[in-house]
Amino acid sequence: MNRRWLGPLLSALLILGVGAALVISIRNSPIFNPKILVTGLIGSEKEEFFRDERVQQALARLGIEVRYEKAGSREISEKLRNEPYDFGFPAGVPAAEKIRQDWKLSSQGEDVFFTPMAVATWQPIADLLATQGVARRVEGHYSLEMTRFLEFVKEGKRWNELENNQVFDANRSILINSTDIRRSNSAAMYLALASYVANGAAVVQNRTQADALLPLVTELFVKQGLTGYSSEEPFEDYLVMGMGKAPLVMIYESQFLAEAARSDGSIRPEMVLMYPDPAIYTKHVLVPLTENGKRLGEALATDETLRRLAVEYGFRNTESAYFQEFFKNQQAPADLLNVADPPTFEMLEYMIQAIESSIQ
Repeated sequence: MNRRWLGPLLSALLILGVGAALVISIRNSPIFNPKILVTGLIGSEKEEFFRDERVQQALARLGIEVRYEKAGSREISEKLRNEPYDFGFPAGVPAAEKIRQDWKLSSQGEDVFFTPMAVATWQPIADLLATQGVARRVEGHYSLEMTRFLEFVKEGKRWNELENNQVFDANRSILINSTDIRRSNSAAMYLALASYVANGAAVVQNRTQADALLPLVTELFVKQGLTGYSSEEPFEDYLVMGMGKAPLVMIYESQFLAEAARSDGSIRPEMVLMYPDPAIYTKHVLVPLTENGKRLGEALATDETLRRLAVEYGFRNTESAYFQEFFKNQQAPADLLNVADPPTFEMLEYMIQAIESSIQ
């Protein structure tokens, strides 16, 4: 090449490079790509995640600001009518399906993360139940044998009737504390699990099967008396009021793990998790009502930073290796192999309404 052309050619390339960099910079700037405000309703179990400044900053880098209100997962669909929200983010596929059906949406929503249901309890209680064949130690964690547990409920067994009980001699029915079946997904998932077990390890498929199970599964909720509206209430009782108030509490695994990750002493050595056998998972599905809601769901599901932050709040997602590393001291099982499926939305609603009529 003639040297007299080399200088102008290099200058032209430099100008093109600088121009391209400016275009990219402008496109990534808030002026060209303004931040969108996304509003919605979430289940209370996700509030701490959204409050985290790191989550807010990660969303801001994607041009998203989120404003939310809390509601019971089963209430979200109705409360979405109060404002022009962009999304509903309940816990549980049935609650998400309720939104989808009520709002006649074609989208199934975005499966952002999931968590198994677990029973928060105490080492003495877990060991006592193990002597009764209701619990067992499995690879560093406890398993709660749901078939045997439901037999105790059916028999009306009380704590002070258990043989060799030196740790919890209370004249109380052996029950798992849960939330309000009419409002909260965690209670609905408890019902889904109990109905599966009581139906011979099979999903309840019709009203005939459901009607045969209703006397037993209704007792699980009616005998509790007053229950909380959201999943944070019984877990707070567990943390603050101790074994006397809350010997067994149905929670999301994520609640216990997130609390343990704080390392502030709220989770003490005698506090343990039991995983029901069979297990049941709760999916956290973001259901978009607008394009802005869809953009938020995609960001939460695909952005690595947001996925890893979700793990730090106890949620499971595609970052399974990071989950195991982050919670290695909690001995959270990598997989739960014997997993129950919930019934259809319509069948679960049928059972909930039948139990509701017994509560009123």
